[in-house]
Amino acid sequence: MKIFFFIRSLDIGGSQRQLTMLARGLAQRGHEVVVAVLYSGYAMERTLNESEIRIISLEKRGRWDVAGPLLRLRRHFTQERPDIVYSFLSTQTTLTALLLPPSLPTRLVFGIRAGAMELDRYDRLSSLMYKLEAWLSWRADLVIVNARALRSDAVARGLPPDRIAVVPNGIDTQAMRPDPAGGRDMRRAWGLDDSHFVIGMVARLDPMKDHSTFLAAASAFASAHPSARFVCVGDGAPGYRAEMEALARSNGVEDRVIWVGEASATSAVYSAFDICTLSSSFGEGFPNVVGESMACGTPVVATDVGDVALIVGEHGEVVPPGRGDLLSAGWGRMRERIARDGAALQADIRTRIVEQYDLKTSVERTEQVLMVLCSGRTMAGVAAHQP
Repeated sequence: MKIFFFIRSLDIGGSQRQLTMLARGLAQRGHEVVVAVLYSGYAMERTLNESEIRIISLEKRGRWDVAGPLLRLRRHFTQERPDIVYSFLSTQTTLTALLLPPSLPTRLVFGIRAGAMELDRYDRLSSLMYKLEAWLSWRADLVIVNARALRSDAVARGLPPDRIAVVPNGIDTQAMRPDPAGGRDMRRAWGLDDSHFVIGMVARLDPMKDHSTFLAAASAFASAHPSARFVCVGDGAPGYRAEMEALARSNGVEDRVIWVGEASATSAVYSAFDICTLSSSFGEGFPNVVGESMACGTPVVATDVGDVALIVGEHGEVVPPGRGDLLSAGWGRMRERIARDGAALQADIRTRIVEQYDLKTSVERTEQVLMVLCSGRTMAGVAAHQP
C-alpha cells in the first residue's frame, strides 16, 4: 500500500509520537509511507528522516495562512495518488474530507484520538472543526479510534458505527523500559534525590488535563507526606501556565511543585517518578503516558477517562475525575502497594504492557484493517479486526 499520513505537525505530543512510530512500522513492513504536515521544523521529523520516510511540508506560516497550504494539499493528493489517506485529529480529518478529490480511488481514513470534548473550554475554530468532523464523516471509508471508549463516543456523535475500528496505541517497549540510573540523573536535574517521594505528570498544560485537580490533590497529599514532591512535565499557553502556577501558590504547594516544561517523555523521566499520575477530566482515549509509564515499571494512579481502567487493570489505581481528594487517596494506596510489593509490582506492570499493548501489535492491527479496506471487502470485514 501507499499510505499518506496527514497531521498538523510533528511536534512533541502523544498523537505525533503514535503517528511517527506507526509510519516507521508500516514502512518497515514494506509499505510506501508519506507524511504531510501543515507546519514543519519540529523534533519528530528527524525520526522519520532517519527511516527515509518522505515528509511533505505544506508550508503553513500562521493560523490565517490558509489558501496556499490547502491548495498544496489538494495538489499532493492528485500527484501522489495514494491508496490511503490517513488523517490524524479533527482539523486534519475535516480538511481531508473537504479536499480529497472524489474522483480518486484513494480510501479516506479518519484517525480519532480524543472524544467527549468540553468544547466551551476551547476557541471557536477548534470547536467548529470537532463538529465538522462528525458532519463530514460520511466521506470517510474507515474511522480508526485508539480506545473502546472513543468508539462509543464517536457513535454518539453521529459517526457511522459500521465503519469504526478500534486499534489501541502501541508502546515501544524497547525504548520505554526501566532506567534506574537515568531516573536518578533526572531527579538530580530537578533538585531531588532518593529521599523524596516523587509524583509526576507528563501532560501538556491544557484544560482537558485538569492540572487544577492535580494541584488540589498535591495539597492534600503534601500535608500528610512531607517528603512528597510533584513534577509537571509539559508546557502550554503562557497565560494558562501562569494561572496554574498561581493556583499552586494558593494551594500552598508552590515550593513542592516543579514545572519542568517541554521535554521528551523518555524512560528516564518515567523512571524518576515513584508514581506517574494523570488527572484528565475529559477528552482522553488511550493516554500514551499511562502505557509508557507502565512499560518503564512505574505505577500509575489516574482518573477514569477513556480506556485508562482497561489499560492499567488491577495493577494501578483509577479514581473519578475532578476529585482531588480521591486522587490524593489513590496516591496513598499506591504508596502502600509500592512499599509492600516493590519490584514484583514493577515487573507485573511492565509485563502487562509488553503483552497487551506492544508497538508491534498496534502496527500489525493497523496494517490488517488498512489492507482489508484496500481489498474492497465490506466494512464488516474491517470491523471484525477488533482487539
